[in-house]
Amino acid sequence: MAPPKGPTAKIWRDGTLVDWADASIHVLSHVVHYGSGVFEGMRSYATPTGGAVFRLQDHMHRLHDSASIYELDLKWTVEELCQATVDTLVANDLAHCYLRPLVIRTGQTMGIYGQQAAVETFIICWEWGETLGHGNDGGAHVCVSSWRRAAPNTFPAMAKASGNYLNAQLGKLESKRNGYDESIMLDVAGNVAEGTGQNLFLVYQGELVTSPFTAGILHGITRDSIIRMARDMGIGIREMEIPREMLYLVDEAFFCGTAAEVTPVLSVDRHLLGDGTPGPVTTRIRSAFMSLVTGRAPDPHKWLTHVPVTAGAGAK
Repeated sequence: MAPPKGPTAKIWRDGTLVDWADASIHVLSHVVHYGSGVFEGMRSYATPTGGAVFRLQDHMHRLHDSASIYELDLKWTVEELCQATVDTLVANDLAHCYLRPLVIRTGQTMGIYGQQAAVETFIICWEWGETLGHGNDGGAHVCVSSWRRAAPNTFPAMAKASGNYLNAQLGKLESKRNGYDESIMLDVAGNVAEGTGQNLFLVYQGELVTSPFTAGILHGITRDSIIRMARDMGIGIREMEIPREMLYLVDEAFFCGTAAEVTPVLSVDRHLLGDGTPGPVTTRIRSAFMSLVTGRAPDPHKWLTHVPVTAGAGAK
């Protein structure tokens, strides 16, 4: 995983653009002790006409939904947060970067309840390349984790909450310790859920197969985009409970997400999928996705929010 290339100039903090070094919180902040935060991951891409944020409004709507589930008083509207994102990109002169909107309980308030704690909103951007990486052979080698996704009525999987990723960290640590790139998590019933920070698609008998929301997966915006693009391309889609053994029978598989984009899965538990190289369906979908987000293909769903920064900015 490539680290950020270094601090950028400005971070948006509740309506003010502050210096990177000044966007700090106290060690007694509620979020540090109890994980009381929600966030989004977005990307801005350099296009022939400048920067463009992929599905900006949809991400900010989901941020509002996550905050609502955890009763975080998010005082900024979706429209205000979208404008703040544009302002942050312009202030940093970045066209191609990763974006992290973050809503957290701060202050110096102890106790789980935390409703007295201040709620602050940040928007951070930085240059970040492939987070999963495609390696020398063009994809990821993964294992099935021994850790399960949380059962229903424990953690709300539809909220993109900071604390949810403790479970993901266990799966990621396990995979790296055992020589893999990533883990596939199972749900409480033992069916396939998703990766540690990515949704998962399988290619089986010419169709895309993916797990339903009831498998404890995140309602991924990239996942939704892939489903809609695949339908546009005439590729069949099935959302279904996926038994673990199906992972070893499919022709192809790929992860998707803001950070992972579309990453081929080449093997599961050292079982090669197909011939162990990115398959034709995955390659076709990845090509179509990257062409759309970088402005090299039409944007029929109006998913790109164009930003007045130059296409070359941030590529120093």
